[in-house]
Amino acid sequence: MIYKLKVIKDIARKKERLIVLLLVIVNGFWSCDFLEVDPLGKTTIPILFSDMDGIRSALPGAYSAVYEFYDNNSYQYPDVAGDMLYLNVVGDNATMIDQYNFSSTQDDATGTVGHIWRYGYEALANINNIIEYQPSLVEQFPQNITELNQIMAEALFLRALVHFDICRCYAQPFNYTDDASHPGIPVVLEIPGPDDNLPRSSVAEVYDQIVKDLDEAINLFDGTESKGPYYASLEAAYALKARVLMYMEQWDDVIFYSDILIEKMSLTNRDDYTDMFNNLEEGEEMIFRINGLNKSSSLASFYSPTSPVAVPADTLIGLFDNPNDVRLLLLTDDDNQPVCKKFWISADVSEMNKHYDPIVLRLSEVYLNRAEAFLNKGMYNKAANDIKTIQARAIGEEAENIVISEDPAELEIIIDQERAKELCFEGSRFFDITRKKKDLVREVSTSSSVRYIAYPSDLFVLPIPEKELNANKNITPNPTVNN
Repeated sequence: MIYKLKVIKDIARKKERLIVLLLVIVNGFWSCDFLEVDPLGKTTIPILFSDMDGIRSALPGAYSAVYEFYDNNSYQYPDVAGDMLYLNVVGDNATMIDQYNFSSTQDDATGTVGHIWRYGYEALANINNIIEYQPSLVEQFPQNITELNQIMAEALFLRALVHFDICRCYAQPFNYTDDASHPGIPVVLEIPGPDDNLPRSSVAEVYDQIVKDLDEAINLFDGTESKGPYYASLEAAYALKARVLMYMEQWDDVIFYSDILIEKMSLTNRDDYTDMFNNLEEGEEMIFRINGLNKSSSLASFYSPTSPVAVPADTLIGLFDNPNDVRLLLLTDDDNQPVCKKFWISADVSEMNKHYDPIVLRLSEVYLNRAEAFLNKGMYNKAANDIKTIQARAIGEEAENIVISEDPAELEIIIDQERAKELCFEGSRFFDITRKKKDLVREVSTSSSVRYIAYPSDLFVLPIPEKELNANKNITPNPTVNN
């Protein structure tokens, strides 16, 4: 279970009243003291969710918890463990050095291993409170059914997202075994009771729940308009489902959901491309991102252009063969040195009003997902056309003037390279390697002690945290990394 903790959110209510939201989670992830908190905490949650104001205040708390999950290493990890990042190593205690060197240990309670697990399950506790109490509020306030269904849809989307991302970190990819029967993570649909020591579900079971939550969210979102990319929406549910189905290699369904989004939305114009990263612009193609307003950001310091912990590796910069590619503006400084500027705000606003918002889903990825699905369906021309669309925007050229090989082997390489160029430092690279059953191959000059790992490898997952293993005897460790 999660370390003993009270997440207290003070949110303004009507008539300037304040509500204290105690979303309780506890020390040692799933042990018998999971709900052993002070009486105030035990009574406050039911009281909070006894009226509309309570559940309205809980939803921003859930989004905030998801932000903390992303900002506490889960967003950086797939790039640090991947092959397109160079870590400026300073001593043994450098940020995320263990993940860079594939030497993570299970007793890493205050670093990446403990943080991703802890903050992920904290977020799920926040979300599950909403899902648990919403039905009783529907009975009490039938006149608010539309709003309550919207709240439920957003919560279900967030629960699917967090389960998916925790599973990607601590379990091998879906296709690791033929039936995805290998160990996944505990699926948490409600706060466990004192005697509930949840085991790891199989990866197949985890994905079944993710798809179930997304299907229910899609049903509830149907007919609603998006409130903008900082909120879960029908479009976000379609995009996440397409991503999940891609991991499951259900290519027809990936195409189906991608088609809906591509028909409905447009890519951000080339002239506005950097603004959705640097100028606090939402971006026309943005589907879902997490608002970091009024929050400190580890991403801003980790990728700081002035004193970076991490920078683009030669393996990434070397993929760009056109100096006019707009994406290079986010990967190099004025002296053409590699830096990541995806988390750098250049807008003329005060420091207080700057916010660093992790991008979760955008239309560029949808095109790339569909291209991969077309490739695997043998529809090579259509796959090439999707890649041309992404390249055309990047270099300021008409798509019909771009020539791409439709040889399947060459096309597979091109799609992979475009994913790396377009989605770098957005939390996907390492997972793209492992789900495609590729070896990890880093640049020759990498500062890591690990340059090459052959697939499959026990090192391709994080260890289950020691506190979890000690508290919950039903949890099985990961081989090798938990030894």
